[in-house]
Amino acid sequence: MDGRERKIKLGISIGDPNGVGIEIILKMFEDKRMFNFFTPIVFASTKLLSFQRKHFNLQTSFASYVLGNKSSSNQLNVVEVLKAPFTTLFGEETPEGGVLALASFKAATQALKEGKVDVLVTAPLNKHNVQSETFAFPGHTDYLAKELTGESLMFMVTDTLKVGLLTDHIPVSEVAQAITPELIKKKVANMKTSLQHDFGIAKPKIALLGINPHTGDKGVIGEEDDTVLRPTLKEIYTKGTMVFGPYAADSFFGTDLPQKFDAVLATYHDQGLIPFKTLTFGKGVNFTAGLDKVRTSPDHGTAFDIAGKGLAETTSFKEASFMAREIFFNRESHAEYNID
Repeated sequence: MDGRERKIKLGISIGDPNGVGIEIILKMFEDKRMFNFFTPIVFASTKLLSFQRKHFNLQTSFASYVLGNKSSSNQLNVVEVLKAPFTTLFGEETPEGGVLALASFKAATQALKEGKVDVLVTAPLNKHNVQSETFAFPGHTDYLAKELTGESLMFMVTDTLKVGLLTDHIPVSEVAQAITPELIKKKVANMKTSLQHDFGIAKPKIALLGINPHTGDKGVIGEEDDTVLRPTLKEIYTKGTMVFGPYAADSFFGTDLPQKFDAVLATYHDQGLIPFKTLTFGKGVNFTAGLDKVRTSPDHGTAFDIAGKGLAETTSFKEASFMAREIFFNRESHAEYNID
């Protein structure tokens, strides 16, 4: 197949094996139609997948696979990353679960770097039990930013709403100090480039939310919006980027303002993700924009509370897979036609 009709190699890391990641992967590819779009390469263990397939009474086909060899077109290709016996304890945070989740993610990232998979979709991991001497990162995004080329932007996206973050996994107490003119310029530029290259929007319009309540009320509730955000946005705008704000975050998503912009840049994690997940939960995708490779993930976590119960939904993981595919082809088109 040529162009956008062809299959792509979809790399998948399993996340925490005691969470819902493997259940979702198996459920998603029990639907044979998925193989019309993807050649899935899962970094896991056939023994582990066998256990969970039996537990959930599923029929998904898979087989062991060695990277670089000819892959199967109608079943999961499983790259073996599990070296020791593993006992699944659904809903529990265990050191062994963290070791396996990290092994899967690191192997998948390496394959992405080497071009052995076209895109990567990551199932949720537990940020606590993956910490080690070789992995001291708050999550997937920060590790990928170190391993891949480019400047990362945490970008939560659907077809109709896109929300990026100036700062992501840092304490709220450090947010105002972390936001500098240089950071704003970099993140706005990253968002603009992603909207153009990854989503095909020629002249994107971007809204920036304020740091303080009511954007500081002219200094009554903080000065950062007036001293840092406004002059920086004015400078960026005069150089040709359509960025507007700062807007009061408490009312922004309750109006029609989001529909007037191609993307929204929030100043910190919860300011952006709470309204995004409230409005789109189950359909949203976490996309690591700004890097030379495409990585997406679902908008939910390990869901330990429902792990092992057969209740996990595939919707967001499926959205993440198809979004990665769309972005991959959009980037190909941009490179081919040099669209800007």
